Amino acid sequence: MRVVLDTNVLVAASAANAVCRRLVEHCLLREDVILSEPILAEFEEKLTGKFGVPPESATLRVRRLAEEVTLVVPQPLPAGVCRDPDDDAILATALAAEADYLVTGDQDLLVL
Repeated sequence: MRVVLDTNVLVAASAANAVCRRLVEHCLLREDVILSEPILAEFEEKLTGKFGVPPESATLRVRRLAEEVTLVVPQPLPAGVCRDPDDDAILATALAAEADYLVTGDQDLLVL
């Protein structure tokens, strides 16, 4: 299966040893996880900004993750696809990946 993980899932997996961490670990071991540079950049931003991870550690964590996944280049979507324009990159990644699943807890994506 081709699975795109939303940034909020990656952040939750990094923050606590709970469901999201087990889900991400499962996907990395058994599925084809697809991400993009916009997702990785947002993940790194959240690690340093929201969680106070030192920039060098956050960069290293993101690089290690990038080595375990397939990266795609998302194409811009027409304006106004998501209620939150920042989520367009997540949808564009799923489309570029021809993903079977998009794993998210983001209500702006779930309403679609």
